Amino acid sequence: MDAFSSKDMAMKAQKKILSSMATKSSVQMFIDDTSSEILDELYRVSKEYTGNKSEAQKVVKDLVKIAVKIGVLFRNNRFSNEELRVAQDFKKKLHTGAMTAISFYEVDFTFDKTVMSEILADCRDLLLKLVNTHLTPKSHGRINHVFNHYGDPQLLTKLYDPNSNFRPNLTRICKGLNKLVEDGTI
Repeated sequence: MDAFSSKDMAMKAQKKILSSMATKSSVQMFIDDTSSEILDELYRVSKEYTGNKSEAQKVVKDLVKIAVKIGVLFRNNRFSNEELRVAQDFKKKLHTGAMTAISFYEVDFTFDKTVMSEILADCRDLLLKLVNTHLTPKSHGRINHVFNHYGDPQLLTKLYDPNSNFRPNLTRICKGLNKLVEDGTI
């Protein structure tokens, strides 16, 4: 018996097409304005931190590709009940991370790079577990790239330094995170 499935083929095509369309204008169809503003700030932080425009673009593009692919998988009901539990754990951890990021921002000198790095590492591990059987090793590499980049203790330390050039970026990131938390998005 042939293992052909038009539904599987359609989903693979969707993921492939969306992966290649990860540009700012096409992303706006899938990502709300607040998330888009946060992504813009993350790009600016990465560009300033690395001094490399193409690296900053690659990190944000990887983040967008992963988010869109997971959205496609979710909309097509591809996750098992166990994977949906992992997704819930990821959402809770992401919420904890957002609340922690906001708290560290609002209360000067409370930032703890170890705590923030660990939360991001936990998010990465949960996400990898969620998509383990659904996405390619290349996509797994994208997840690692994004979380390892933004979980870098040196980047986080500079970002949260009250006297750094990143303070305006952090202000806008936390304002966006606060809105997403209030809206129940994360």
